[in-house]
Amino acid sequence: MLFNSRRPRAVMLAAASAALVAAALPAPVPLGIGDPLFPYLGNPGYDVLSYDIGLTYPGSNNKPLEAVTRIDARATAPLDRVNLDFARGTVRSVEVNGARARFATAGEDLVVTPAEAVPAGGRLRITVRHTSDPRGASDSGWVRTADGLAMANQADAAHRVFPCNDHPSDKAFFTFRVTAPKKLTVVANGLPGPRTTHGADTTWTYRTRHPMATELAQVSIGDSAVIHRAGPHGLPVRDVVPAADRQKLEPWLKKTPGQLAWLESKAGPYPFETYGVLIADTDTGFELETQTLSLFERSLFTRSSYPEWYVDSVMVHELAHQWFGDSVSPHRWSDLWLNEGHATWYEALYADEHDGKSLDERMRDAYRGSDGWRAADGPPAAPEPPVPGQKISIFRPVVYDGSALVLYALRKEIGTAAFGTLERTWASTYRDRSATSADFAALASRIAGRDLSGFFRSWLYAKKTPPMPGHPDWRSAPPKPVGKR
Repeated sequence: MLFNSRRPRAVMLAAASAALVAAALPAPVPLGIGDPLFPYLGNPGYDVLSYDIGLTYPGSNNKPLEAVTRIDARATAPLDRVNLDFARGTVRSVEVNGARARFATAGEDLVVTPAEAVPAGGRLRITVRHTSDPRGASDSGWVRTADGLAMANQADAAHRVFPCNDHPSDKAFFTFRVTAPKKLTVVANGLPGPRTTHGADTTWTYRTRHPMATELAQVSIGDSAVIHRAGPHGLPVRDVVPAADRQKLEPWLKKTPGQLAWLESKAGPYPFETYGVLIADTDTGFELETQTLSLFERSLFTRSSYPEWYVDSVMVHELAHQWFGDSVSPHRWSDLWLNEGHATWYEALYADEHDGKSLDERMRDAYRGSDGWRAADGPPAAPEPPVPGQKISIFRPVVYDGSALVLYALRKEIGTAAFGTLERTWASTYRDRSATSADFAALASRIAGRDLSGFFRSWLYAKKTPPMPGHPDWRSAPPKPVGKR
């Protein structure tokens, strides 16, 4: 090794010292925060405050995007290394607090070694220059559409788009700066900021006013129309649809303000700065509650085989998630029942009140199937881990109708008035935070004025479904023997 004799001696000594420290550290390994369902998601030792994500779209969804991700965080423990969740992209360089940092990969972690260790309480600004690749596996986080890209990061795919602390317990503010050919439209979570055109490209900026989990990030790039209207209390509602379908989709889009008003009557004020639907020309097999801009497949609205009440209820399901799952996020993925159970509950309640689809009948059907769901996939708040290689397999019937059934039983147990108070108080108390099943049970007990721990223990964790309050005649079918259909 040849040192440059013109470098100051102190700089050379600092560089040599950093190299010795790095050499003394053990080999990089993937870390996690110990989530029972996704043990390697999230990382200990720091709390992310904000992300600033710059993306340059090359005009084709078959090429990687160039990207710069800046992460502002606070160390919660002394850090010689910082693990970020990141896979699928190529890392060009990393800086920590303005100084070049060493980096390596371990599993799906990007392991960064700063030039200087960061003390507990210290601030971290991590800048990663990388690519973001929409090609390849279907779990990439990016969804390729007929005219561009959108994101679907749930449950564990955000780190296949950008470096992050990819767990809903670490929410942060987001800024997106996306450059694309000026003929295309870019929309992201939050509200628009400055937009600049330079040559053949335009750079679009969006910022969130509320913290967001990484799994809820959304960027849409395509030949899109953006339609604006007012929601309750003047809330800005903006919908993003394929430009050619603007008129065809309007009968569905104009329903959103009324759906917002109905949900506000149940769960309290809408928790964010804007809302809208993003309709993408792609086939995903799911719809997704990305924060402030829910993702839907175009076919949901264009296939005549879907009855109107069904489409309405799916729209309400994703809208309800803005309160339950987005504003109040799960602290662990085993708290997922709080997301999907509530969204399914309001979906079913809306269909009951607006379309005559009996809530009681749906819940009785769910009760019949509940023991089988619990036997196959675990109880609502202690679900089985995902099938290897199928991360979204955690989204099973027990966390949808099986968990809405818990809320139905709770309303029967404490009464309609107390249940309504619980829903509004939950949404306001834990707004912009993550929360646990135990938090929900404790709040329900306080509002009911009695200890409900036994109720929640049996309904959330028992292998067998408890008796339904008010319906002693309801029976759950026994699970089918293994190997039989």
